[in-house]
Amino acid sequence: MSDCIFCKIAAGEIPSATLYEDENFRVILDLGPATYGHALIIPKKHYANLIEIPDELAGKAMILAKKVVTVMTKALPCDGYNVVQNNGECAGQTVFHFHIHLIPRYKGDHAGVTWKPGKLTDEARDEILKKAAGKF
Repeated sequence: MSDCIFCKIAAGEIPSATLYEDENFRVILDLGPATYGHALIIPKKHYANLIEIPDELAGKAMILAKKVVTVMTKALPCDGYNVVQNNGECAGQTVFHFHIHLIPRYKGDHAGVTWKPGKLTDEARDEILKKAAGKF
């Protein structure tokens, strides 16, 4: 897409702090990091979200996430990692080009990538299982 900022970054049209690049992806440091070392995996082809990206490429993205997290865990003094992929505005997606956030976590960083667990009721469980049955 000609107006997509992530397409331009992935193509090298906009300069970025690139950690890694191959034929499918560019991994960059996020310009608005949640924590020190926050990176993004961006596919070079445009897909708006997880639903649109082909299965094979989604799998490669997760394998790449593992590689980047492994390297960066050794390079940074972090205590853990969040691997986050948002889909849709209400889920926090602000750039509508599939990407994965790799967020190093540090004790006491208060990055806010957590939630308060609710409770799965029997009614909700049964309703969800019925709606999803046979769809996979």
